[in-house]
Amino acid sequence: MTSVEGTAAEAAAAERRASRLTALGVRLLTLGADPRDSADERARKSLLVAVCLMVLPAGVLWGALYLVFDEPIAALFPWSYTVVSCACLVAFARSGSFRFLRTVELSLILVTPAALSVVLGGLTESSGVVIWSFLAPVGAVVFSGPARAWRWFGGFLLLLGATIALGPAVRPDGADLPEGARLAFAGLNLGAVSFVAFALLVSFARQREHAQQRVESLLLNILPDEIAQRLQAEPQAIADHFEEASILFADVVDFTPLSERLGPRELVGLLDRLFTSFDDLADRYGVEKIKTIGDCYMVAAGVPRPRADHAHALARMALEMRERARDCLPDPGERNLQLRIGISSGPVVAGVIGRRRFLYDLWGDTVNMASRMESHGSPDAIQITRTTWELLRDDFATEPRGPVEVKGKGRVETWYLLGPRT
Repeated sequence: MTSVEGTAAEAAAAERRASRLTALGVRLLTLGADPRDSADERARKSLLVAVCLMVLPAGVLWGALYLVFDEPIAALFPWSYTVVSCACLVAFARSGSFRFLRTVELSLILVTPAALSVVLGGLTESSGVVIWSFLAPVGAVVFSGPARAWRWFGGFLLLLGATIALGPAVRPDGADLPEGARLAFAGLNLGAVSFVAFALLVSFARQREHAQQRVESLLLNILPDEIAQRLQAEPQAIADHFEEASILFADVVDFTPLSERLGPRELVGLLDRLFTSFDDLADRYGVEKIKTIGDCYMVAAGVPRPRADHAHALARMALEMRERARDCLPDPGERNLQLRIGISSGPVVAGVIGRRRFLYDLWGDTVNMASRMESHGSPDAIQITRTTWELLRDDFATEPRGPVEVKGKGRVETWYLLGPRT
């Protein structure tokens, strides 16, 4: 084998070892995982297992060090913690009970260092090993919540006081450790506890940050950015008046017969493809999707950000929506999907009301007229009101339809939008 081949083989073997170690790490961090767990529950389980795995080597090392310095009884405490903690992880892997693992591990972390400190003769003689108990209330903040963490912190203070009082009584002469070893233990205790606590808080902060990002992302999918920010800053009803805006309603022609021909999955898939393509258009033209109701799609321009070309933006989007719909049916043999589209322009009131399942909605005569333009329109046509026609007539070709009887309005003059002027 040449040196080049040998190097390649070694690299491949190293890569396989790294892959196995990675797989082992992933398997360990997913101990006790349950498919029914929420994302937050899975993250907390993984973080608690990671903390347990970080503390286990310290238990082995501390026990070995105490044994080296002729403190066999003291060595039993960290080693016993290690054994019990491993048994708890095995039980957790089988049961998946996060509450069980959390309670047992926090109790072990709280009691073991305090008992060890008493056996060594007190706070000074044990080099402050009781500081490890502080990880219990810190862990409780992350895994149980701030309210329950206070009880763990109270337990830590009680054990700290007990250590100071009982240590000299249990072992008046104190542990016979060299001064250098005592200082080294103090440094190891402070450094290790600080590292574990810092890693725990950083992981917790990252989880909270990711959770906040998910919440904000979901909120921005429901509300416009400006409205979401206002609602978070001022949790009350929001109402704004816009003097100039345009509203568009689009509805699928003959949707009821179509829904009877398609299965549930096909129907939902069709609407998903159609409305997703409309969402892409809304993003491209910088307009605001308001809501969908069944097979009806509502979008607005000029709210919540005023813009002078609100009618033009919706006109261009409406023309492209009509083309997108024609190519949306999965079966080439099906008749092209057609829309009825209505647009109206004028003043609107926009806002958010309620506190549960709220949405950003619009009210006013302009909204009603846009809805009527859609419902009283023709298949595969874009019907607009006079106010919209006056804004578009110089840049778009239109065709007068004539007066249309509109419920609540009587006879209303309308136009069909044909396309941009060449």
